[in-house]
Amino acid sequence: MLDPDLPAATLTELSERYRPAGLLGFTHELDGPPPPRTGVPDTHPDLALLLATSGSTGNPKLVRLSRRAVLANARSIATALSIGPGETTITSLPLHYSYGLSVLNSHLVAGGTVVLTDAGLLQRSFWADLYAYDCTSLAAVPYQYTMLRRMRFDRSDYPALTTLTQAGGRMAPELVDEFAAKMERFYVMYGQTEATARIAVLPPDRLAGKPGSVGVAVPGGRLEIDDGEVVYHGPNVMMGYADTAEDLARGDDLGGVLRTGDLGRLDPEGFLHITGRLKRIAKVFGTRVNLDDIERLLHDCGPVAVTAGDDRVIIWTETLDPSAMVRLGRRVATELRLHWSGFDVRHLDHLPILATGKVDYRTLESLA
Repeated sequence: MLDPDLPAATLTELSERYRPAGLLGFTHELDGPPPPRTGVPDTHPDLALLLATSGSTGNPKLVRLSRRAVLANARSIATALSIGPGETTITSLPLHYSYGLSVLNSHLVAGGTVVLTDAGLLQRSFWADLYAYDCTSLAAVPYQYTMLRRMRFDRSDYPALTTLTQAGGRMAPELVDEFAAKMERFYVMYGQTEATARIAVLPPDRLAGKPGSVGVAVPGGRLEIDDGEVVYHGPNVMMGYADTAEDLARGDDLGGVLRTGDLGRLDPEGFLHITGRLKRIAKVFGTRVNLDDIERLLHDCGPVAVTAGDDRVIIWTETLDPSAMVRLGRRVATELRLHWSGFDVRHLDHLPILATGKVDYRTLESLA
């Protein structure tokens, strides 16, 4: 499953690598005839689903997911979120995104109901459907919650809505508190496509006492920290990546163990706190700085994204005020005790956002 709006060149490149038997539902056509399938090996019998790694656009790896992994994670999520036959949700996220697909699967496995819509949160028909079908829950990523705040979302307009869920990246604490106060249940979650979807869930009754945590491992899973890296063990871990059609014949490469690439810690009760990414590191004048830490530092400055440049950090902001932009750079430099010239603040009318609601860092890096 892929983004239906992939550019023709990207779709063509993927088709040449994976040589599919058919393509359905895409906006653009291939640049030329489809590649021949001669010599393509049979896919492994356990392979059920291929999803693109979250955030990939130009040259994505595909995540190989088994039937067991998809079913195990759907059941774990249904248990952790107390989803039952009486629950109704709506497709607020694309189904080619692991979070969106897991919302569908976890409700179906529990006998719940899913309202299918092509509309997004900014369209009136979405909210009309949410009201008309008495939806009890809504799933969203941090950027969408920022949109909901700007839209002045009022829970009282939707009396059946009792539950909100959040995954897809870290959400500002004040935004978590704001929406948790509106709802009976607000779930903060953490996951990766490589683990089918969800890895950890923070129960609503622990939200106040565990600020910044993403919760405990989903039922059937286990978390550990190895040299600062979050490692997850569970039946929902992928079989491995696929770069070509030949990789689809491979079996399970990982044995249920996923090194997430995220940095984190476990508190004494086993609650996970994500502290950054292994690869979201830059050097400024020889000093290592964590780009995620800088974004957290600037969470009160409106939409901000941070990328690495040549021996400097680039801070992307939607603000137009030149003096405010200067203050951003000086603030970070002061906090990190580095010279202000190591921080380049640049304006964009709108930060590029992927279909998943996450910042498109690859596009930002290309602009640098």
